[in-house]
Amino acid sequence: MASREEVLALQAEVAQREEELNSLKQKLASALLAEQEPQPERLVPVSPLPPKAALSRDEILRYSRQLVLPELGVHGQLRLGTACVLIVGCGGLGCPLAQYLAAAGVGRLGLVDYDVVEMSNLARQVLHGEALAGQAKAFSAAASLRRLNSAVECVPYTQALTPATALDLVRRYDVVADCSDNVPTRYLVNDACVLAGRPLVSASALRFEGQITVYHYDGGPCYRCIFPQPPPAETVTNCADGGVLGVVTGVLGCLQALEVLKIAAGLGPSYSGSLLLFDALRGHFRSIRLRSRRLDCAACGERPTVTDLLDYEAFCGSSATDKCRSLQLLGPEDRVSVTDYKRLLDSGAPHLLLDIRPKMEVSICLLPHALHIPLNAGMRRA
Repeated sequence: MASREEVLALQAEVAQREEELNSLKQKLASALLAEQEPQPERLVPVSPLPPKAALSRDEILRYSRQLVLPELGVHGQLRLGTACVLIVGCGGLGCPLAQYLAAAGVGRLGLVDYDVVEMSNLARQVLHGEALAGQAKAFSAAASLRRLNSAVECVPYTQALTPATALDLVRRYDVVADCSDNVPTRYLVNDACVLAGRPLVSASALRFEGQITVYHYDGGPCYRCIFPQPPPAETVTNCADGGVLGVVTGVLGCLQALEVLKIAAGLGPSYSGSLLLFDALRGHFRSIRLRSRRLDCAACGERPTVTDLLDYEAFCGSSATDKCRSLQLLGPEDRVSVTDYKRLLDSGAPHLLLDIRPKMEVSICLLPHALHIPLNAGMRRA
């Protein structure tokens, strides 16, 4: 049996090794990000990609399996090589989408995301890794895509998409993919695509479900045709609140990539005017027909009233950059901080702690001295 001194020595060595490991991770992150030039907080000037008359030998070898597809062929591959695709959101949807677009040889990818990589992202955002925690998602995604296909131009935009920049940015790309997770951004991207005349491939995922459609393609409806008014902010659930299984975002992101590739190659999408619903628990796909373009649509109708981009956060009553809703149900004088409650526990003062969280949250962090009565149980009885 090891002595106390030996145990302490081993613990000290473990701590030292962990410190060295963290230092190496930081150096790796810096090296990966050094592959790309830092981009200023403004729109990066990009010029149209020049047309190509033929594929190189390297391109023929790399894309040989898709070149033999009669529907695609050399002509379709040449179109992909000069296509520019803007991806709004480098998260659970944007990562697999960008990965397959880069692998297929799309010429330029614009990557928009104001957020940074966090450990909670890694279960579903497959372009990022542990070594890049704390780094900008747009830079992290661009570095990963360049390692996958160095011939694809990746342009990271590390600022939030705003009404001041969205229209100019969308006009620089041929196809836009909405991989955002909030309602204001969905309206913003839709209106920018309508004003710029660009097709929009939109998807979303939550818990075990997802959906995908294509807006504003060849006379099809836009997002406002289907949702003229935003839902009440308090009724919208995001992944931070409701959860999501990573592979569900992967399935929807791959479907987005498929639709983008078909549009860019000139084949046309499958889900313009229809909505594909995916139920991962039951393994079901179901397609439903959407209503056609509304003649009175505020964005794409015969007499549009949206002729410029608006304040979409005010329009929707919610923020485009908050990761989860901020609820202020009690005033500061009625709140108890963690420090205050720890002091109360240590004092041994009699009290009752009522835990109203859902069962799955209690299973993550159990408070043994609390009385657990889920809030939704009380709502069912009411």
